[in-house]
Amino acid sequence: MKDLRERLAAAGVHTLLAQFTDLHGVAKGKYLPLAHLDDLLTEGAGFSGPSIAGTGLPRTGPRSEYWARGNASTARPLPWMPGYARVVCDGFVAGEPFDACPRQVLRRAVARLGQRGWHLRTGIEPEFFLLKQLGGRWLPADDADRLDKPSYDLKALPRQAEFLQALQRSLEACGLDVLQLDHEDAQGQYEVNFGFDEALASADHLMLFKQAAHALAEARGMVFSMMPKPFANQPGSGMHFHVSLWKGHGDNASNVFVPHRIDGSVDTGALLSPLGRQFAAGVLAHSAALCALAAPTVNSYKRLVVGESLSGTSWAPAYIAHGANNRTALVRTLSGRFEWRLPDASANPYLASAALIAAGLDGIDRALELPPACDDDLFEPSLARIAERGIAVLPQSLGEAVDALQADEVVCEALGPALCAQFVELKRAEHVAHARHVSDWELDRYTRAF
Repeated sequence: MKDLRERLAAAGVHTLLAQFTDLHGVAKGKYLPLAHLDDLLTEGAGFSGPSIAGTGLPRTGPRSEYWARGNASTARPLPWMPGYARVVCDGFVAGEPFDACPRQVLRRAVARLGQRGWHLRTGIEPEFFLLKQLGGRWLPADDADRLDKPSYDLKALPRQAEFLQALQRSLEACGLDVLQLDHEDAQGQYEVNFGFDEALASADHLMLFKQAAHALAEARGMVFSMMPKPFANQPGSGMHFHVSLWKGHGDNASNVFVPHRIDGSVDTGALLSPLGRQFAAGVLAHSAALCALAAPTVNSYKRLVVGESLSGTSWAPAYIAHGANNRTALVRTLSGRFEWRLPDASANPYLASAALIAAGLDGIDRALELPPACDDDLFEPSLARIAERGIAVLPQSLGEAVDALQADEVVCEALGPALCAQFVELKRAEHVAHARHVSDWELDRYTRAF
């Protein structure tokens, strides 16, 4: 602790940002003077438990206090906040790991893998919008970003180059591997790709990315948004996971999803090993329940639509299927890994990762077989044809997804009873509030109609 405190002080740090993540995937925390680093790493910073979304903690008694205990290895000076260093924290209550802390949930899932000598690596690809508010309307921050198909636009991208470069430099200074940045399919929409890392570290990186992007955008008069579908006539924001399972570490690490022949050579005629296929089959088998965690808002289901989308081309597959390099399938199989295309930008990375692990392990434990691969464009056939092929459809509302989650013992067990109960309660309330809300669309359509 003394060495860490001295290193941070030498880097100009005077204040610690003790950061944890709530049930909704939102970063929370408080500032502590650097002099109290020891306290943060041993006891933690104290918070009123019931003031944090999703804890379900009482207002009185010893269990009313939530302690965010820091992890020394995560301490990083923040380039966009000179003098401050973020420390990622785990939740503790009454001296024990808090079972409804999302990071503790992922820790438990990672530990299950560790018992088998494995660890999961993920490469996360968040999409986001840069917006502004004008006259009560939300618009792309870049007024000139008006192409019907702006994907990879090299006219719009340079206009946000200063923000994107500041974001890249900040993240790289914190140790993140930024692979690429591009303009995505919607006006005002961008994507950042990160190199893969162990699941817990990837989730920590994603939270750091969100904090950096919010601050850097705000400093430039813009709003950084990971709302899944801000515009009905534009594509929404996904947060795809590239997934692989490994054994060993360092130079001895090997990817167990890589297929091999009997003689030990790599089987170039296959994409996934039998273990990889079973893991992916488990993800497909539990997709309805996973939907509640990977697409956790009412707005998510304006992105995950079946049939023709108002925005035209969509990259949000609502059909439970897999296919080799098929971006219209829920699982896109690649060499030695697969891309899980269900999550959207509002997903809590800790809960989505933990549920993914539980589903994959169930596929391995039950030796599930993948259904036949779909190599065609799944957005083209009619719903009737999709049904004839035996391809199931994801839940089409948050309420349906929560129903599926409650019915799935494997995923609920991975979340734990405390967090699962809180998640279901909050998401049902969100679904009901949305259903009862009277929108401008309804007023325009019905006020004079009858």
